[in-house]
This record gives sequence, structure tokens and C-alpha cells, in this order.
Amino acid sequence: MISISCKNICLSFGTDVLLDNVTFSIEKGDRVGVVGVNGAGKTTLMKIITGQMSADKGEVYIESGSKIGYLDQYAVVDSDRSVLEEMLENFSHLKRMQSELDELQLVMDNDSNLHNVSSATVRYSEILEKFDREGGNQYVSRTKSVLQKMGFGEEFFDLPVNSLSGGQKTALALVGLILQNNDILILDEPTNHLDIESVEWLEGYIKSIKATVIVISHDRYFLDTVTSKTLDVENTHAKLYLGSYSVFYEKKEKEREIYQRHYENQQKEIARLEAYIEQQRRWNRERNIIAAESREKAIARMDKLERPEDLPKGISFSFGESIRSGNDVLSVRGLSKAFDGKPLFRDVSFEIKRLDRFFILGKNGSGKSTLLKILNSSIADYGGEFDFGTNVKVGYYDQENQNLSPSNTVLDELWNEHSSLTMTEIRSALALFRFTGDDVMKKVSVLSGGEKARLTLAKLMMSEVNLLILDEPTNHLDIASRETLEDAILQFAGTVIAVSHDRYFIKKLATRILRIEEVGATVFEHGYESYLEKCSSQSEIVTEKEKERAGKAEFLERREQKSKERKKERDIEKTEKEIGTIEEKIAELDSKMAGELATDYSALMEADKEKRALEERLDELYLFLDTLI
Repeated sequence: MISISCKNICLSFGTDVLLDNVTFSIEKGDRVGVVGVNGAGKTTLMKIITGQMSADKGEVYIESGSKIGYLDQYAVVDSDRSVLEEMLENFSHLKRMQSELDELQLVMDNDSNLHNVSSATVRYSEILEKFDREGGNQYVSRTKSVLQKMGFGEEFFDLPVNSLSGGQKTALALVGLILQNNDILILDEPTNHLDIESVEWLEGYIKSIKATVIVISHDRYFLDTVTSKTLDVENTHAKLYLGSYSVFYEKKEKEREIYQRHYENQQKEIARLEAYIEQQRRWNRERNIIAAESREKAIARMDKLERPEDLPKGISFSFGESIRSGNDVLSVRGLSKAFDGKPLFRDVSFEIKRLDRFFILGKNGSGKSTLLKILNSSIADYGGEFDFGTNVKVGYYDQENQNLSPSNTVLDELWNEHSSLTMTEIRSALALFRFTGDDVMKKVSVLSGGEKARLTLAKLMMSEVNLLILDEPTNHLDIASRETLEDAILQFAGTVIAVSHDRYFIKKLATRILRIEEVGATVFEHGYESYLEKCSSQSEIVTEKEKERAGKAEFLERREQKSKERKKERDIEKTEKEIGTIEEKIAELDSKMAGELATDYSALMEADKEKRALEERLDELYLFLDTLI
């Protein structure tokens, strides 16, 4: 069954065509990865599907009744409420039912009017059934569980949402989307602000749900794990491939190679025929003219292949090394950092040697970026000490790009630091990072996240350092740019210290890994795969603290269920007791009406009226008892 269908979608901005006759269909339950270079139109296409933007031409079909959840890559939750309160707002309908149940319970427990109690009892039963069916007994514990799995532990529950960082607010928006149980889930760069543990949980979640899922991502590891189809958006067109990213990549490369060969062969054949035609026409005899015309008809009959489109222009660079550093690059001893008296990390010690590619891993909030800032002298208040070795020259990549001046142009940003270079040299360097023509005159303040990342890399390339300190360098980079960065780091004749949650990037580059823990840190030799083996598959590790939390939540849920069962037993007992009392009264009235009241018309009518009221109440009680049993 078709879940989403796009037919001949076209969109232009002025004379620039972004999407041209984009056509594809996605089946219900598909897991689709959307790939393409930054600026290809991936996000725009998703906004057209969700109705946030209108296409110039074309049609979008969404399966009737489908509930769509969309996560913009820049989405943030902004609220004065606490983190937990804000996420519980996703269940406002259940909270309203809970409030009504509480009010009805007060009536049933305290109201002396039997009719009011009876009405409240019937209404309570109706709402309780719906409340249970829609997850009313689990939504609080489920919300807490999802928050914890996405990196928001109990210490975040009572924090105001407005006190969170931008990345945390985006991650919180993803939590809200997960809690909503949508039929179609569209996620734009969902892993950008998640640590590895949270990404792994998200992978498991996506694989477990029945919803149709579309993911725009440059995280190759993530795409290979969760997707079974790939939508490639390139050069204004889009093509749907069967297979995850790695499968798609091989298919596309093979297709392009075959098409290129067919095109070249056809061009050679056309050139051969045209040369033959020209030769025959030079001889200009009748049979030569006939032969030439025959070959012209052969060319005309050909199904001409279009010249293969050029691949989108990528970045191209390498890191130069100023001078060679000593073998001992960095020594860190007992490093500690606290904020407002609360420890972030304590007693972190490690040594780094020349040519190490040293990756620092840990959960969000463990202090990875703070550690890099300390090493870059951006933070001065810390405990412990560290020393750089001989001839170490540091280049620092800040994931927030705070080393860029918003008021500068792209050109100024490089030229201010390398004033000895000519305009041509600066422009040539920027061109390697796809800044050409008028792009170099853009203000830094208007650049996208990807453009700022490329500009920061351009500055780093020209700084001639022998130690690169990189904080999430792949964020905002498309896949082609990530691959170029990986190659540049592999060829770099210096040392690298990096923080990253991109597992593909880590696996390809890391020679040693440091895992920051609550106290101290552990160094793992021999790369990422060895690290995973020694951690007994990091994605399966559950700490004792997490077990305790899970046990506590399970205990509270069991206690709540037992409380409901005890209440049900009390209600049954109370109802059966009242039924017995009413049946005794009805029997007593029947006896009186047949005896002492038989000749007293007025008293008989009063007794009959009382009996009918009791029988009406008895019917209500039996109905309520049926719902309880």
C-alpha cells in the first residue's frame, strides 16, 4: 500500500531550479534514507510533502488518515515548563481524563446522593476503560524511559526547558515526536545532537515501530542500520534505490560507470560515422553520396544518450604540517572540572603520542567538549594539569563555530589571518571549499551550518599546525565532505584529538579511544572495533544505575496496578453489599404491600414509588457490577 507518492514535483527560486520532475512512491512501513549534498533540496522536498511549502508544479499523495510527525533539523522546544512537564504535554488528553477520573472518584467516595454516585460510577467506568486502552497507566513511566534513553536522565526532569542548550532542545523535540506515535515519521538530521548510546537506542526504536520512516541524514552508520531504501537527491532530480546507504552507493557507482561507458561508446560510434560521412561527401560520387546519406539515417535512428551529469562539486583539501612535533605531544594529569559546584568529570589522565588519532567518547554531558576547550585554553578554571610537548602547534575546530566573526565576510575571515597572501590565493583556497564567485562576499552571520563548517575547515587547512583538536567536525557536513575530511586526516602527518558521535568516522580513523566516565577515564588501544569488543558491545551495556532506575519504574508501575486492583475489589464489595441491602428492602416492601398496606391506598402508593426507585438503583448497580467483573 502506498504511504507517500510524489509526482512531477518542480520548484524553482528565480532562475535557479532546485527540483525538476521529482517522482517516487514510498510503501507503507518503508524505512527510507534521503541523501544528497548540502543544498540539493532534501529538506525542501520533505517540507513540500508535509505541506509546509508549496511546489511550483506536481502532486503529493499521503495515505488517508495518516498522522505525520516531522522533525526539522533546527527544531527546538521552547518553554518555561520543566523537561518532564513539557514532554507530558504530549499526553494532554490522558491528563484531562485523569483529572476527570479524580473528580468522579471524589463524588463516588463523598457524595451522599445515591443518584449522583450512580451516575459518577457509570461515567467513571467508561472513562477508565478508554484511559487504560490509550496507555493512561504507562504514559508517565514511558515518557521518563524515553527521556533517559535519549540522554535526559532524572537530573533533567525538573530543569526548565529554557535552561537547556540549543542541541538539547532539538533532541527534546525528537523525544516529543517519538512519544506521539505517528503513522509517518520524517526526521531531518536526527542524530546531530545525540551521543552514541542515544543514537543506538533511536536505531532500535525505528526498527521496532510499524510507522513509515523517512530520514534525512549524513550519518552513514545510522543509515545502514535503519534504512532499507535510499532516495538520492542530485542535480534537481531524485531516484529511489532498493537498499541501505552502502548498497545504494555501490549500485549508483556501478550504474554511473555503465552509463558512462555506453555514452562514450555511442559517441565514438557517432564520431566514426560522421568521419565516414565527411569522407564520402568529399569524394562526391553518386554511390558515395548514397553511402553518406545511409550513415546519416543511421545516426538519426539512434536513441541518443545524454551526456552524464557532472557530480555535485565537493570540497577538496589537505592539512599542511608546519614543523614536526616531538614524540610526546600531550600529557594530561588528574584533570577535573565542575560547574556551580557540581562535578562534570574528575581525575582524567592520559598521554598522547605523535601520529595518534585519539578519539574521546562519552555520553552527552560527560564533559567531552569542555575537555577540548580546556586543552585549547578556552577555559581557564579547572583542576589538574596538562602539558604540550616540544614544537606542538594546535589547530582547534569548534563545533559551534564560535571562532568565526559574524560581521566578517567569508573572504575577510581568511584574509585577516593570512594578510600576506594575495586575493587570488585566498579565493583559490576558498574555492576548494565551494566558496566561489559572490559567495566569498557573504557575511558569516548569514551562512548555513554546513557553510560555517566548511569555512572553519578552510581556516584550519591554512593554519599549518601539527596537532588538530576537532570537536564534532562532521556535524553539518554532507557525506561527500565527510569523506574528504576523512581522507585529509588520514594523510595528515600530525596528531589528531577528536570528539565525535559519527561511528563511521570513528571506525575509519581512530587509533586510540578515551572513554570519559563519572570518575576518571579509560584508554582503549587499537581503534573502535577493539573498543566495542572490550566493552562487550557498548550498545548492550546497562549500568547498575540504569538497572536501578528501570527496577524503580517497574516497581511503581506494579504498585499502581495493585492499587487499581485493590480499588476494584473494594468497589465490587461495596456494590454487592448495596445490592443485598436494596434487595432486602424490596422484599420487605413486597411483604408490607401484600399485607398491612394492602387496604391503605395512600400508603400503598408511597411504598410502590419507593420500590420503583429502589429497582432503578438496583439496575444501575448491576450494570456497574458487570463493568467491574
